[in-house]
Amino acid sequence: MSKSISLKEAYPPGDLAIWVIIYVEFITFALLFLGYAFSRRLDVELFNASQLAVNQTSGFVNTIILITSSYFVVKAVHSIKNMTADTLQESNKEASKWLLFAILCGLAFVTIKIIEFSHIFGMGINLSTNRFFMFYIMLTVFHFLHVILGSGILFLIYKKTKINGYLPNDSKGIETGASYWHMVDLLWIVLFPLVYIIR
Repeated sequence: MSKSISLKEAYPPGDLAIWVIIYVEFITFALLFLGYAFSRRLDVELFNASQLAVNQTSGFVNTIILITSSYFVVKAVHSIKNMTADTLQESNKEASKWLLFAILCGLAFVTIKIIEFSHIFGMGINLSTNRFFMFYIMLTVFHFLHVILGSGILFLIYKKTKINGYLPNDSKGIETGASYWHMVDLLWIVLFPLVYIIR
């Protein structure tokens, strides 16, 4: 019995399909990051000057928000994974609380990004302004859509916890959603310094 449990724990958490999606997403963003780095190297002055238009403070706040949200998701997964038959209702309730906090973080991120986008687009900046803003808009909008999708996934998991939908030894669904959310967080941790900070 102990061997089967250890083998099960050795696999990536969640559904295998989500890991295929995660790897594809990592490759896609990696190519965009490399394209940004290569283009920046060709015209450092343009990129440095254009970078002054983006709000580093909002980018930093959103970094803290996403890291915090990942912590909340970890706590939710922990609540479900350590559930027993006796603590089913209590564990689902605990997970529900942490997921709600994570969803609120996701909404806070989206709100701050909308304000930032409104400022950028209000200045008349678009994809054709220059190479920096082409990459900035592509990367941040693409990531923004991932945050919206990730928040939606967390909301579906949250709804399941509200009806005590998770049972003992049934953490695959929440681990799948958590894996996607951590990917979204990790991508931002790379994107933020690359686009907002590095000069």
